[in-house]
Amino acid sequence: MTDKIEFAFNAENAKAAKKHIEKYPDGWQASAVMPLLDLAQRQNEGWLPQSAMDYVADMLSMPPIRVYEVATFYTMYNLKPVGKHHVQVCTNLPCWLRGSDSIVGACEKALGIQFGETSVDGQFTLSEMECLGACVNAPMMQINDDFYEDLDSDSTEKVLEELKAGRTPKTGSQGIRHTCEPAGGLTCLMHQADLKAEKAGDA
Repeated sequence: MTDKIEFAFNAENAKAAKKHIEKYPDGWQASAVMPLLDLAQRQNEGWLPQSAMDYVADMLSMPPIRVYEVATFYTMYNLKPVGKHHVQVCTNLPCWLRGSDSIVGACEKALGIQFGETSVDGQFTLSEMECLGACVNAPMMQINDDFYEDLDSDSTEKVLEELKAGRTPKTGSQGIRHTCEPAGGLTCLMHQADLKAEKAGDA
């Protein structure tokens, strides 16, 4: 895990890093390692070279190996370059039961790549994820910081085609669902106003 890339926070991220570190009492600055790694990754076009991890380790007075352990444990950190659009498809149980295989197939068809690969033009990287925390709206995928939920093969391809065209696709549920409410509409508290009126009449 070596590279020849030099790394240092720019002025904006140095200021942000200082704010993160100041959240913790003296002696506990290492607690800021995750947000600092995130800052470094965002500054370095979406991935962490070893020099960036060493820089964070030095800033937090941590042994470099401790920072490597964090960066290699969490899938939110990328240890090699990724495309402009990092497409992360959840294939864990809830998404799989709801058809994540078809989402994977749609991504492979639309992008011409498979898991772990980056498109020739450097625009897209496709990755498999265990869980992205939106099980209620499965199947779903994350692209950079945005979630796309309630997917099928057609809506998946539409999202990717929008990105290819330089447009911003609709985030969140791609179906009729509002946020994470039931797809068929609310089923609880629908008559709350009527119940309040009824109670007032009984008083």
